[in-house]
Amino acid sequence: VHFADAPSAPRVTVELALTDPARARGLMYRTQMDGDHGMLFSWEDETRRSFWMRNTCIPLDMLFIAAAGTVVGLLEQVPTLNTLPREVPCAASHVLELNAGWVRAHGIAPGQRVDFET
Repeated sequence: VHFADAPSAPRVTVELALTDPARARGLMYRTQMDGDHGMLFSWEDETRRSFWMRNTCIPLDMLFIAAAGTVVGLLEQVPTLNTLPREVPCAASHVLELNAGWVRAHGIAPGQRVDFET
């Protein structure tokens, strides 16, 4: 994933969560993630997405991304190990989870474009 609109145009390597079982498990039970890595959750439709941090031990930043590749919302420093719903009021086809602090450190903001590279 490439953030061309952000200062220094950072890139992250992502693990894909494309199936319902993979999306349900997400990053549960993991205790660390490399600094330049994340998990990308993707769906074919675009709707409001809600996430929780059940059994998730890593504090995260969450980017909500529209089908067109635009960041439509973000949540920073999402607390671990709880079941409170986390969402933004905009429809998204993708949610990218990164280590907490990554978004602020790299100047990511709503409206910026995200490129999915293969």
